[in-house]
Amino acid sequence: MPRLAHQVFFKLKNRDEASVTKLLDACEEYLTNHEGTVDFAVGQREPRYDRPVNADYDVALHVVFSDQAAHDKYQVAERHLKFIEQQKDNWDSVQVFDTNLRD
Repeated sequence: MPRLAHQVFFKLKNRDEASVTKLLDACEEYLTNHEGTVDFAVGQREPRYDRPVNADYDVALHVVFSDQAAHDKYQVAERHLKFIEQQKDNWDSVQVFDTNLRD
């Protein structure tokens, strides 16, 4: 089975530095070290990369899972659900891109 890349782009209601940092910290607290995670990265949008093709977002989350089964388990994991519950009121929009990766 192919690895699955789970990429999530968050646009916040309040786009100040404190709100961005709060979301970055929550991602690191609740979304790291889930079973089947191959790679994890989270970061904020860099204004220097402002180009017409670059989406409007504040925080990008990138998690690579060993396979779809690991991703599916993550989706219902207690820590992931707690993250959503605690953070969702801060989100203006969320875009998710799930991709099977070629080896």
